[in-house]
Amino acid sequence: MFTTNKIANASKFALLIILLSVSFVAKSETKKADKTGILLVSFGSSYPETRATFKNIEENVKAAFPEQEIRWAYTSKFIRKKLRKRGEQIDSPAEALAKMGEEGFKKVAVQSLHVIPGEEYENLKKTVVAFSGIPKGIEEAKLGAPLLYHHTDVQALTEVLLRNLPSDMTTKDALVFMGHGTQHTANVYYPAMQYYLWQKNPNIFLATVEGYPELDDVIEKLDQKKWKKVYLMPFMTIAGDHARNDMAGEDSDSWQSQLEAKGYEVESVLSGMADQNEIVQIWIDHLKEVFQEMNIK
Repeated sequence: MFTTNKIANASKFALLIILLSVSFVAKSETKKADKTGILLVSFGSSYPETRATFKNIEENVKAAFPEQEIRWAYTSKFIRKKLRKRGEQIDSPAEALAKMGEEGFKKVAVQSLHVIPGEEYENLKKTVVAFSGIPKGIEEAKLGAPLLYHHTDVQALTEVLLRNLPSDMTTKDALVFMGHGTQHTANVYYPAMQYYLWQKNPNIFLATVEGYPELDDVIEKLDQKKWKKVYLMPFMTIAGDHARNDMAGEDSDSWQSQLEAKGYEVESVLSGMADQNEIVQIWIDHLKEVFQEMNIK
């Protein structure tokens, strides 16, 4: 039979177990309630060569936010479908946010990896707003600005680009950046960048595939001076399809072919802007702004 002391000790032990259990559950619930994360969103690419660029972005973000879990999403349905056929699963922004909500994330900082605040960015913003404040889901989700948004972004990017020109480029050479371009009003960032670049270096040009300025506008400027050589570089996050085909492709309508047909010596540099850590830092600065707004430590 149990003595009075043994019963008392057993009761104390049971009470201790209960208190520890309650404490553990409370801590777990608090941790779950405070769970935060980062969702990086790009247009996407199916080119294996671009994986190194995406990895570079993630490594830089991880270094800046070592305590945060990082997820990815692509806005391009075409790219996601193409990757699925290869057995690679990349979520859309809506799919990624839905999963994060189910997994207990309460605050999600979504960072756009787009270059300008165009249609892709606006659609992403609508998605982020829709997933913020869902009952029993994500309590708060906010979107970080694309690469070019503030006046200071244009200034910063100009300085970084000019510090990282091809090492063998001389004052007798020209460089043409290829931007994507859009019919959206945000296309104004491209001629704005051209203006900023010209203030520092008149040998640097910028044209777009689907907007203004066009390559013909740049060729008109190039023809006014006898350049020894013309370099081509992507004014895009990654060196994907446009860079590898529209810019540096072997077809007669590629930018390289068109310039060579006019007698220029041309060298294409297949490196996306996100290969440069200084440029990735601009996106990270926008992400830090979101963390401050959401009061995430």
